[in-house]
Amino acid sequence: MSTIMEKMDLRPADSRFHTRTGWLDSRHSFSFANHYDPDNTHHGILVVSNDDVIRPGTGFSTHPHRDMEIVTWVLEGELEHRDSQGHRGVIHRGLAQRMSAGTGIRHSEMNPSASHDARFVQMWVLPDTEGIDPGYEQLDISRELASGGLIPLASGGPGVSAIRLRQKDATLWVARLERGRSVFSPEAAYVHIFVAEGSLDLEGSGPMKQGDALRLTAAGSRRMTGGPEGAEALIWEMHRGGTF
Repeated sequence: MSTIMEKMDLRPADSRFHTRTGWLDSRHSFSFANHYDPDNTHHGILVVSNDDVIRPGTGFSTHPHRDMEIVTWVLEGELEHRDSQGHRGVIHRGLAQRMSAGTGIRHSEMNPSASHDARFVQMWVLPDTEGIDPGYEQLDISRELASGGLIPLASGGPGVSAIRLRQKDATLWVARLERGRSVFSPEAAYVHIFVAEGSLDLEGSGPMKQGDALRLTAAGSRRMTGGPEGAEALIWEMHRGGTF
């Protein structure tokens, strides 16, 4: 029986892969599109964590996905989703969205604004079962977030969560922390902490700023404390790794 070795791996914002075009400014935590590093393809079962900014009236035109659980979290502006299953919705700050690609789905993601950028983090995890029917779910969790602390955004495990994942070994949490307020990260074999806004101090690692990510492996629970301007962090709790 193999033993997972404890590890803390800080990835600063400026070390991330960067894609920049006339309409898109995107930073990737893992190998993505034309960026490939065989030593940086995933953490646990998280295979994509992209921080995207798209210009007004532009976006990702219709494209396919298969056998992936995709969660989108808007930080600024709005994002309009349309897919081949007939789902359509405008995602805004505080609205959790999940798309299960399953046997295959085509969708587009466009910035409907004529004057403002849209910024969002899109994250992909492997499903626990391949070949499922495609699915879509969105839910506004602004009221829960207003209380601060650590809020479950999406999960396939037991217990309450905002939206359901087709992955029983993963939960995505969001933490909105005022200055000096602390919460503890979940304890799991693999944890990925991404600072989406502001800054925080993480026990055992130190200060983290916007765009920084920390990959924890069998490292236990860690205290996270909001920095001078507060913080918003996205935390993946994963109880198994992937095979790649």
